[in-house]
Amino acid sequence: MTDLTSNLHVGLTGDCEIVVSPEHLASRWKSGGVEVLSTPQLVGLMELASLNAVDPFLPKGWLTVGTRVDVQHLAATPLGQPVSAHATLTGIDGRRLTFDVIATDAAGVVGRGTHQRYIVNRQRFSESAASRAADLSSSASG
Repeated sequence: MTDLTSNLHVGLTGDCEIVVSPEHLASRWKSGGVEVLSTPQLVGLMELASLNAVDPFLPKGWLTVGTRVDVQHLAATPLGQPVSAHATLTGIDGRRLTFDVIATDAAGVVGRGTHQRYIVNRQRFSESAASRAADLSSSASG
């Protein structure tokens, strides 16, 4: 079997940045009707930063998927403002990867926490998802 983590090491980092747009707002998620970055979008930004830290170093045909998130959303970032996430790989346990994540905007820290991702084979994962979709479809029609 391929050594999936041979190119990974604790300390790898990844980043991701967006400008808060209408599709990122809490009001889109029916969360209080406020025009600020939503928590689901904050989590997604942190996941992308984590993915950016490691996926480029994986063998062809392998990727990571998010499996656990523990994040505090500490401050509101308004519409039109940039927000960035930074992830640092802090643990490698077989195919399970752990990251410290932090998000900031021009005023300071917006959120922080930990995130876990798992290394999977792209083809097998896609086949498993398709099989599950077929099972769900047949159980819904039966």
